Amino acid sequence: VTQILGDSSPYTLVARKIDLPEYQGEPDEISVQKCREAARQVQGPVIVEDTCLCFNALGGLPGPYIKWFLEKLKPEGLYKLLAGFEDKSAYALCTFAFSTGNPEEPVKLFKGQTH
Repeated sequence: VTQILGDSSPYTLVARKIDLPEYQGEPDEISVQKCREAARQVQGPVIVEDTCLCFNALGGLPGPYIKWFLEKLKPEGLYKLLAGFEDKSAYALCTFAFSTGNPEEPVKLFKGQTH
């Protein structure tokens, strides 16, 4: 994020590791929930990032659950899941969610996708 904002940014960013629940749902919903909880915990503005890996042959899975797929199946298992499909294409989706820290204000989402 610091590289994206550059040196001229008026903000000082501080990375903090906090424990967040593992939410279920669609990528946008998960990012919003994580951001709201992070803002509540730090009692201020936050940016959270979430990454999805989506295989077209699997209807977008594992999506936001890539961490657990990799823990259980390892990369070789993901490869085996796709073995029976002609289409092995995928895309990565990165979502940044921003909250001012005010629970009354909506969380803003910024997304990037690469194929």
